[in-house]
Amino acid sequence: MNILLVEDEPKIADLVCQGLSQRGLKVDHISDGLQAQLIAKESNYDLYIFDILLPGIDGLSILRELRESGDTTPTILLTALNQLSDRVEGLNLGADDFISKPFYVEELHARIMAVARRTSGIRDHIVSVDGFKLDRINRQVFYHTKRVDLSSREFTLLEYLMRSPGQIFTRSQILEHVWGYDFDPSTNIVDVCVKRIRAKIAEIDDQTQSSVIEAIRGTGYRFRYSNAEQK
Repeated sequence: MNILLVEDEPKIADLVCQGLSQRGLKVDHISDGLQAQLIAKESNYDLYIFDILLPGIDGLSILRELRESGDTTPTILLTALNQLSDRVEGLNLGADDFISKPFYVEELHARIMAVARRTSGIRDHIVSVDGFKLDRINRQVFYHTKRVDLSSREFTLLEYLMRSPGQIFTRSQILEHVWGYDFDPSTNIVDVCVKRIRAKIAEIDDQTQSSVIEAIRGTGYRFRYSNAEQK
């Protein structure tokens, strides 16, 4: 499990990072709220741990913006205030749990595991790759904070590619999965659909549209991502 910890108190951050790492979890630590806000949008984490009081921007504001952008990543909030108003606001914003300072790492680990169990069914319906987040339940796609409005066919095609980023799919494979019939060499329906998806992404970010769905000459397409092997 990959966790983003945003905590500005060095002693608490060191304690959490060491304790969770010893229990097999990977923890990236950031102390500044503004930096965390940017990294959370660009990276894929399984869980966030946000302190409420942070330099730059507070944890509640980060959570609010992420939820408004469609980011449903499970989130635990840390607070030294232990006030009912903070808990109520956090829950209304979509926090999954709270833990008050001071706390034992054992308790935090138990809460992380509990949140993971509760949200595992929901997370199975979220596909995230390099800034793109696809919600299979609500059939919505977001690129960072902006929604990409796709038709049903376009959504299904993009989902098919995103679920196996970097893998090359032939036109016949795509046609059979998305349209449900065998490939007709004379049709260009797959290429037309890809072109429409690229155009809709270009409306949001014209630097991204040409590289996200990559055409493999003489073969088909793949969803390209940062760790994909270049051929």
